[in-house]
Amino acid sequence: MKPTKIVLAPDKFKGTLSAHEVAGALAEGLREELPDAELVLVPVADGGEGTVSAALGAGFLPRRARVSGPTGQPLTADFAVHPESGRAVVEMAAASGLDVLPGGVRDARNATSLGTGQLVRAALDAGARHIILGVGGSACTDGGAGMLQGLGARFTDDGGNELPLGGAALARLAEADLSALDARLDTTTLVLAADVDNPLLGERGAAAVFGPQKGATPQDVSDLDAALTRFAGVLGAALGPKAAAAKEAPGAGAAGGVGYATLAVGAQRRRGIDVVVDFTGLREKLAGAALVITGEGSLDAQSLAGKAPVGVAAEARAQGVPVIAVCGRTQLDAAARAAAGFSAVHALTDLEPDVEVCLRDARRLVRDAGRLIGQQLKAGGLAGTSGGLTNVDTHSRKESVR
Repeated sequence: MKPTKIVLAPDKFKGTLSAHEVAGALAEGLREELPDAELVLVPVADGGEGTVSAALGAGFLPRRARVSGPTGQPLTADFAVHPESGRAVVEMAAASGLDVLPGGVRDARNATSLGTGQLVRAALDAGARHIILGVGGSACTDGGAGMLQGLGARFTDDGGNELPLGGAALARLAEADLSALDARLDTTTLVLAADVDNPLLGERGAAAVFGPQKGATPQDVSDLDAALTRFAGVLGAALGPKAAAAKEAPGAGAAGGVGYATLAVGAQRRRGIDVVVDFTGLREKLAGAALVITGEGSLDAQSLAGKAPVGVAAEARAQGVPVIAVCGRTQLDAAARAAAGFSAVHALTDLEPDVEVCLRDARRLVRDAGRLIGQQLKAGGLAGTSGGLTNVDTHSRKESVR
């Protein structure tokens, strides 16, 4: 009898554990109950924070660059490259994200995506000709102007003066000089990993929907939307009709409009989890699996809109592999869990009702959840040489694992 194959493909538990740490803790718990099982660890992400980590887990190599942070202060940001395939993974959050704001002070009017462009350029310098740009967790609302500046563009007012960084300054934009834009972009495949489908402008646009999360007041939202409208007009005139139309494209409003600038220079947009499934080889690694365990910190309505666990469940379902989710907490009822493709959901709050303890002892509790799943699998029975799974308990239980 060959060992039962279980694929562990969780996302991070934001603020507590990385996806790699979640997978490791689950593996520890499972091995206590199923020592002979073949455990395949495939940490995943949804295209935002954690995407570079997922790439590193898939065999990409770490690289580091000194770039401008969202307020212009320099910082060091990581990215990942795969020299043999010419691919790279860049995380906008590492250079221009809310989590790297000095002191955590949000500045929607002036925050810039300059460092993201510099990080893309660093990937080009490392030899990448297929760059995945994950855009979750951004701090800026500058339409991607800063990103283009990091790649050589110049934006000036009607006096020929270069504009300050940030979205608000784009209200004074008169000319976009793209003559020094990095020519390597013409021969590079650029992928925008973005789940949101918002356009750049208007009531569903970057400023209106996402600006308040970045500290924008109602007046800021109005000012920034007007500034982005001007930016789209000037950049569209400089790049041509296809770029002008990009402001209406799904995903143009992602990351404060960085989606727009990325699409305007020829990027293709894909769901983050689809990109991660490809570069981690998850689809191939599911072959012959008896079970997949996925999860994230909070399994809720947002999870259903393209987050990693639901994407993993869809891939597993396509191959007839049952899926269990482990999460910090869940707000999905039984019908929603089943519709998402989960045979069972185990929340840490089922093991430990005190949320503070869950946050503090997340690793231990994830390990306990892995042990509990192992116990349930032993009790239900694992099928033989086919590696299939039968009689799995599909109901979460509020019980502690001792």
